[in-house]
Amino acid sequence: MNKKITLVLVTFILTLHSTLIFAQENFIAKVPKQYSLEFGYRNVFYQPANLFNSNMLVNSATNGYGFLFDYAWQLSGLNGKKPAVFITVPMGYTVMMPDNSSSKRTSMLNYGWTVRHELTKKGQIVPFVGYGLLLNTLKIDGTEGGVMGHQTQFEGGVNFNTSTRLKYFAKIQGSYTSYPKLGDPKRLHFMYADLRVGVRF
Repeated sequence: MNKKITLVLVTFILTLHSTLIFAQENFIAKVPKQYSLEFGYRNVFYQPANLFNSNMLVNSATNGYGFLFDYAWQLSGLNGKKPAVFITVPMGYTVMMPDNSSSKRTSMLNYGWTVRHELTKKGQIVPFVGYGLLLNTLKIDGTEGGVMGHQTQFEGGVNFNTSTRLKYFAKIQGSYTSYPKLGDPKRLHFMYADLRVGVRF
């Protein structure tokens, strides 16, 4: 009797497990996905006065350019009755050019999670807002290694829908980034402003 009960339980568990996997795979396959590619200008409107390069000189690099790719899943608004919400996995790279001959170029690689809310359901022009939490690796030319910090960003912009799958967009983005400083309990803090344009498909 115990063997029969055990067999029934094992069969039930295996069947349930297979059903859940099947449902999950079909759900993932049916969730709308969206890819975005963007590029644009970045300005540092706050940076620490004690950011040093390898020559122990104050480094100043406050203007640059960058690009980013993200992969998004639509979380809500699937039936068209509510505006769409997306969760995305972004990866981007930014280069900041030196302000003078005594400074060095800096670069940042960032990746993490963002959430984007569209504010209207339909139309050729759809405004959106978003926010994200990312990891950010900062490197300075001529200095070995890099330092990893966290980046919090907020954005607002507009999607321009077309008759095809392509959606063009423009946005303004503000972000705050903090890096640890070895041998010092204080952290390095940066604030960035970005103007970006791109395409979604």
